[in-house]
Formats: sequence, structure tokens, C-alpha cells
Amino acid sequence: MASPAILPITSQPTAADTTQQIGPTPAFRSFINHISTTVQTGFANRRPWSELLDRSAFSKPESISDATLRIRKNYTYFRINYLSLLAVVLAFSLLTNPFSLLTLSGLLAAWLFLYLFRPSDPPLVLFGRQFSERETLGLLIVSTVVVIFLTSVGAVLVSALMVGLGIVCIHAAFRAPEDLFLDDQESPATGFLSFLSSGAANAVAPAVAARV
Repeated sequence: MASPAILPITSQPTAADTTQQIGPTPAFRSFINHISTTVQTGFANRRPWSELLDRSAFSKPESISDATLRIRKNYTYFRINYLSLLAVVLAFSLLTNPFSLLTLSGLLAAWLFLYLFRPSDPPLVLFGRQFSERETLGLLIVSTVVVIFLTSVGAVLVSALMVGLGIVCIHAAFRAPEDLFLDDQESPATGFLSFLSSGAANAVAPAVAARV
């Protein structure tokens, strides 16, 4: 008696498998975790704000060279506080300009999810058209140039940075650093936002290397 034919069975992807496929990539999770750890470490090592705003320590600089020396010393000591102040000014400027905030957020999301942390396989498909890696990179570069230089986003960013730098330079020039205990061996790349240099390179390098 002949045995019944065995039909091939195709397993359907489960909800867990689908969630795992569309979830964030390991490189993206590593990047976010590194940013979170670095920011927390930077805020933990910041100088007391009362020391930054000590009125008794303010005096007029004797010359431009004296003001420049004060700015260098105060930046070395209050670096994290100054970067925090710049971030607050930039955030306030973007919050008061919702169009710039949404446009910049969309541009950043496009770079993260369409190029840096998107798996190279399968290729990107938008509006029924398949884009190669070179085409995707070219579109992102063109979009960045248009957003930064041909819209109000660039003006908002530049004005916010100029205001923040002006506040920092004025404070640093009039804040006498004689009472500060400076560490000459302290690296200016450590602390708050250090992921912009070595940390970001370590997190983004695997994603970029896979496309080369």
C-alpha cells in the first residue's frame, strides 16, 4: 500500500519574528546607549552652577590678551556647563521655531534610519522605486544642503549658536579664574558630548563599513 504524499509546509513568520525584523539594529541601539551613558557621565561631572555664577569672582579684564586667557581657562574648567548652556540656547531656539525643529528632526531621522543604521540588504524601496546605496547617499546629501542653506533652519541654528557663544565668551572673559583649580592634563574631548568624536565614530563605523 503506497504511503500518502507528504506536502511541503511553509512556516509563516510569527509576530515576534516580524517585530525582530523591523526593530532597531544593534548598531543603532549601541549608538543610543553610548549617547545616554556619555550625557549622564558629563552631567555628573559638571561644575556647581553656584560656582559659575559667583558674583564676587567677576572683574573687568585688563586687556584683550587677559580676556583671551580667561576664556581658555574658564572653558577648560566650566566646559560641561558651557556646553549645557549652548544646548539650552539651541533647544530654546528650535522650540520657538516649530518648522525648523520638525524639519531638522526629519532630516536627522532620515540619515539614521535610511542610511547609517539601515541594513544594507534588502535595498531601500520608496514609492515603488528601488534606490541603490549611492543614490540614497546622494539624496540625503542634497536634502541636507537644501534644508541647511535654503530654508530658515540654517539661520536658526547659526543665530542660536552665535547667541550661545556670545554668552559663554562674555561670562568667561569677566569671570576671574584665579580661584579655580585647573587640571592642565584634562583632555578637552572628555565629558559632555564626547560621542561627537571618538564615541560616535565607534558606534557608526560598523554601519558605514558594511556599505563600503
